[in-house]
Amino acid sequence: MSHLLILGGTGRTGIHVLKQAAQRGHRVRALVRNPDAVQAPAGVELIKGTPASIDDLRKAADGTEAVISALNNSRASDNPWAKPVSPPMFMTDVTRNTLTVMKEEGINRIVVTSTMGAGDDWARLNPVFKALIKVSNLKAGFDDHHGVDKLLRASDVDWTLARAVALTDKPMSGSPHAAEAGTEKPGTWINRADLARFLLDTLEMDTWIRKAPLVWNARG
Repeated sequence: MSHLLILGGTGRTGIHVLKQAAQRGHRVRALVRNPDAVQAPAGVELIKGTPASIDDLRKAADGTEAVISALNNSRASDNPWAKPVSPPMFMTDVTRNTLTVMKEEGINRIVVTSTMGAGDDWARLNPVFKALIKVSNLKAGFDDHHGVDKLLRASDVDWTLARAVALTDKPMSGSPHAAEAGTEKPGTWINRADLARFLLDTLEMDTWIRKAPLVWNARG
């Protein structure tokens, strides 16, 4: 059992991380803006605050042993042209603060949700999709993911970047597939519940350390 700090625990992927982590017997703490509005699983400790505040992160990280971030740079909807909701470079700024707090607290392990096409995987994206990203509001999210990727690679912690393919809200369907970019052709989809399972698996088993695997379901 570990004492985990979950960032983004109220999001569509993060809520699965909270539930599964609690089911696995971990001590779970989540930093959330409004604890009264969150129906957290039994055993999950909710800390009021925002990951954008380094002082709130310090409060939430106290005594924890590892971090899982399921944060996202959000838009008003899944439409590529939907208005951004998150501040510019939100995830990058939070990651910078998180790494600072991890060093202060002696925490060495972090697992972060990322996306196919982030960092050095950008060159492998379909040219049509790259063009869509550049002309739509998807660009803000990808810029942010690139920033997170760069910060973690420059750090000295044991990080894992889980690069998800397209996300769905379908039920858990089994162990997801994972491979380093360029070694296998990934599937099209990853269910959020299965992505959460991967995040916890790689944390518990100390796999994919300082690596950024693509993660997908055999069937979307």
